[in-house]
Amino acid sequence: MAVDKGKPFALSLPVSVVVLAIAYIYVSTVFVFIDRWLGLFSSPGIMNAAVFTALAAVCGITYRAAISTDPGRVPATYMPDVEDAESPIHEIKRKGGDLRYCQKCSHYKPPRAHHCRVCKRCVLRMDHHCIWINNCVGHANYKVFFIFVLYAVISCIYSLVLLVGSLAYDGIQDEEKIGKSSFRTVYVVSGLLLVPLSIALCVLLGWHIYLVLHNKTTIEYHEGVRALWLAEKGGSIYKHPYDLGPYENLTYVLGPNILRWLWPSANHIGSGLRYRTIFDLPKGSTSK
Repeated sequence: MAVDKGKPFALSLPVSVVVLAIAYIYVSTVFVFIDRWLGLFSSPGIMNAAVFTALAAVCGITYRAAISTDPGRVPATYMPDVEDAESPIHEIKRKGGDLRYCQKCSHYKPPRAHHCRVCKRCVLRMDHHCIWINNCVGHANYKVFFIFVLYAVISCIYSLVLLVGSLAYDGIQDEEKIGKSSFRTVYVVSGLLLVPLSIALCVLLGWHIYLVLHNKTTIEYHEGVRALWLAEKGGSIYKHPYDLGPYENLTYVLGPNILRWLWPSANHIGSGLRYRTIFDLPKGSTSK
């Protein structure tokens, strides 16, 4: 499936905050931390500025893609085929056991699809609606969202290291040096921004690494907690049907070509209407 990049760029308040944060972190890192610690035109300064500029550029590209890429729409003609031998699993409602049908969109829901109350439509393999990208995170833009968070974590930690190094270097300079107070403000504001942001992004990245390795969405995780409890209550064993094993799960999200894992391309993801399950695995194989 070719990824739909036709979604218009929507500049909301949270998106504006993220854009301004990226711009501020880039300017303060390159023109204050690197410049005052290493010298912007020295060899170490040029090297660090080039690396951080590349990271900032990738963050900008992946962030723009996460916003503008449609997460995946359910085709108006979609109809589940219960007699399809290649689809051994069909998701049903908790109550009644009927096939999942969206009353608001007036169509059946494919496996792993959910209705987003914010977007007012069903989204393929919906993970969650993210206000920071003003978009749902779903089938078609999950990889680019994941990569954006990864690069954002690396960039924040890198900037934090440069902040500490610059601050330590400034500590041995003359405290009466002209312009010192203005840079002190930059250090304080940057620290107050980078420390909590780095922690939050690390937690978010860790959470999505867990989800990727188990081939789950955030919604499926919470549904799985309930399913596991009901299974244990009934004396049976629950296993997430889409968990094919860590490597298979990883290649599902990032793609089969390891050289393109960290590049925001998603030509490998398929239609989003059917997913491999543990029932597709050869007999005797295990996902662990």
